[in-house]
Amino acid sequence: MSDRSKLIETGTPFQFDPERDAEFERLVTRYPTRESLILPGLWLIQEQEGWVCAEAMAYLADRIGTFASKIYEAATFYTMYNLHPMGEYHICVCRTLSCYLLGKQQIVDYLKEEIGIAPGEISSNGKFSLEEVECLGHCGTAPVVQLNGEFHEDMDVEKMKALLATCK
Repeated sequence: MSDRSKLIETGTPFQFDPERDAEFERLVTRYPTRESLILPGLWLIQEQEGWVCAEAMAYLADRIGTFASKIYEAATFYTMYNLHPMGEYHICVCRTLSCYLLGKQQIVDYLKEEIGIAPGEISSNGKFSLEEVECLGHCGTAPVVQLNGEFHEDMDVEKMKALLATCK
C-alpha cells in the first residue's frame, strides 16, 4: 500500500487545460460555496494528469479560495485520488470483507505473479499499477476490480486473465 500522506512535487506549475478550466467555471455555478468544489476539482486534476501532485493541490486551493491543507485533507482521505503517477493500466482490487471472502486474494496473487508487481507498485515499463482499495460499493457482485476506473464485477482469476488480455 502506498503512503498516502507523502505528496510529490513535480517542480512544474500546474493549471487546468482549457477544457478543464471551462468545466471548473461551469461547476462554480452549480455549487452553493466554492469549497464545495474540492472533490470535483480534484477529479478534474486527476482527469487531466492521471494523478494529483502538490502543485495541483495548491492551484486548486487558489482557484477555490481556501487553504491548501483542506485540499490535501480531502485528497489523502479518499483513496480514489491518485497521489503519485499510475501505470497506463491502473488496476484497483477491492480489499473489503465481501470481496475478500469471495476470492479477491486469489486475484491479487495472480496479478502479482502475472504482471510482477505487488499492490502499491508500478511495473518497470509503466504499463501497470496495482492497488488494493477500500470498498468499491458493489458488494453484491464481489469480488470487484476496477481497470482505469471501469468496474468489473463477479471477478475471478479466469476473468482477470481475460481482462488483462485486453491491455495491449
